[in-house]
Amino acid sequence: MILEGRVHRFGDDIDTDVIVPGRYLTLTDPAEIARHLFRGIDPEFVERLESGDILVAGRNFGCGSSREHAPLGLKAAGIACVVAESFARIFYRNAINVGLPIVICPPAARAARDGDRLRIDTDRGRITLGQRTWEVAPFPREVQELLQAGGLVPWVRAQLGRDAADGIRPRERG
Repeated sequence: MILEGRVHRFGDDIDTDVIVPGRYLTLTDPAEIARHLFRGIDPEFVERLESGDILVAGRNFGCGSSREHAPLGLKAAGIACVVAESFARIFYRNAINVGLPIVICPPAARAARDGDRLRIDTDRGRITLGQRTWEVAPFPREVQELLQAGGLVPWVRAQLGRDAADGIRPRERG
């Protein structure tokens, strides 16, 4: 998968309450959640976004509560990928589960600035910014499958559909 887009840069310790403020947690529609991203620190952020843009951040991106709203809103807003120096563990897993690619690459995260164009090759494990390239671990095959399916739920649905097509029925609850 090749992802290329314009950078939106954030700093360290961006928590999920900053990504999606708590007052919007009653929303369930991902598109509606996306309209409120970073509302408390950058009210015009969503208006500047274009589908395919890339979020770049410092250390500990996605810390705080384990709400799925944060990666879900980012994905629904059209963010192609998040590149950071590091991620909070639960945010990392939630992002993969909702189908949002995220990449840990401290030197690229430190080098990228607002408006730069970043290119990420998730299969080969490369991030390119201008003439600079950084190697990162490519996504494992299982993670690539989840991302290509659009997240864990669509992947499971596809697996269940394949099983049904093969004549295998999910175990019934007793």
